[in-house]
Amino acid sequence: MRKVILSLLAVVALQVLAQDSLQTEQPEKKMSWLRRTIRGFSYVDENYVEPQHYNWSVMLQATHTYDYYRLSATGPNAQSILLSPTASYKVGPYFGWRWVFLGYTFDLKNISFGSSSMKQEFDFSIYSAQIGADLYYRRTGSDYKIRQLDMGSNHKTSSMEGLPFDGLSVAITGVNLYYIFNHKRFSYPAAFAQSTIQKISCGSWMVGLAYILNSIDFDHEKLQTMINERMGTDAVQLNPGLMFNSVEYHNISASVGYAYNWVFAHNWLFCPSLSLALAYKRTYSEAGEKYSAFNFNLNNFNIDGIGRFGLVYNNMRWYAGASAIIRAYNYHKSRFAANNLFGSLNLYVGYNFGARSRYKKNKQ
Repeated sequence: MRKVILSLLAVVALQVLAQDSLQTEQPEKKMSWLRRTIRGFSYVDENYVEPQHYNWSVMLQATHTYDYYRLSATGPNAQSILLSPTASYKVGPYFGWRWVFLGYTFDLKNISFGSSSMKQEFDFSIYSAQIGADLYYRRTGSDYKIRQLDMGSNHKTSSMEGLPFDGLSVAITGVNLYYIFNHKRFSYPAAFAQSTIQKISCGSWMVGLAYILNSIDFDHEKLQTMINERMGTDAVQLNPGLMFNSVEYHNISASVGYAYNWVFAHNWLFCPSLSLALAYKRTYSEAGEKYSAFNFNLNNFNIDGIGRFGLVYNNMRWYAGASAIIRAYNYHKSRFAANNLFGSLNLYVGYNFGARSRYKKNKQ
C-alpha cells in the first residue's frame, strides 16, 4: 500500500509540473510522448475553468472541529458510550506555491505546548486538474465529555451525561487520493484549494483511495470508577467488550462519489461533494495484562462516507470562503463496534501574488 501511495503522489507531482508548463509561454518544440501524455491529462477547458494566474498565496484559516465516538459492546448484554470533546476553535497560517498548500493550526484554548490535552492538526495538499492528494495529522487531546451512556434498559444513566472524561484520546493520520473524470471542465481545486476559478457550472464523478491509521486510547477502569461513584457500587459492570486500553484501526478504502460546482454568481461558487467507500479494516485491541483475555483482533469490510461542501468567492487576486469536511467511519464485529464521525468547518481569507509569466502583462 505504501508503494502505491508514493507512486500516485509522484504522478500528482508530475501532472502539476506539466500543468504549470502549459501556462508558460515557450517556443514550440517537439515533445516526448510521455510529456505529451502528461500535458494531455492536465489540460483544462478555459471556457469552463480559469487557470491560476499567480505563483504564491498566503492564507489565514480559522477551524472549528468536531468529533463523536461511539464505542459499543454488542451481544446479549449490549452497552455503549458516546463521547465528544469540548468545542475546539483553531487558527493558523497557510502558505501555498502553485498547487501545493502547507499549513498548521493550533488550539487557542490549549496553547501550552507539551500539554497532553493540546489539540493539533497538520495538513498538506497537492492538486492537479485530474488527481489530488490530502495528507493530514490530527491529535484530538483528552478533554472529552460523556454525551450518552447505555448500560442496559434496567439502568438509568442520566447522571453520567455531560461529565468530563479525560480517559479517551484519539490520534488520526491519513492520506486521501482521488481521481476526477471530467477534469477538463470541472475543477475540484476551485472549490477546495482556491487555485482555479470555475466559470460555468459543471459536475464530475470521481474515485479515490485512502489509508487511515486511527488510534484510540481508552481508560475503561476510570469509566468504571465514575459509574460506581455516580450510580453506586452495585451498579452494572462494564461489558468485557469495552474493557480495552487501546484500539488501533488500519483502514484501507476505495471510494466512488460525485461533486458539482454551482456557479451561482460572478466569481462565486458552491460545491457539494459526496462519496461512499468500501473499506477494509484491520483492528487490534490491547486490554492490558489484567484483562488480556479480552484482547481482540478483527479483520472486516464496512461502508464509510465522506462529504465535502465549499462556498468560495475568488476574483483571482483575493479569495475568501468556507468549507466543511465530514468523515464517517464504522467498525462492526460480533463482539465490538465503533462509530467515528469527525470533521471540520473552515473559514478562510487569502491573497495571491507573484504573477506567472503568461499573465504578467495583464497585471501591470
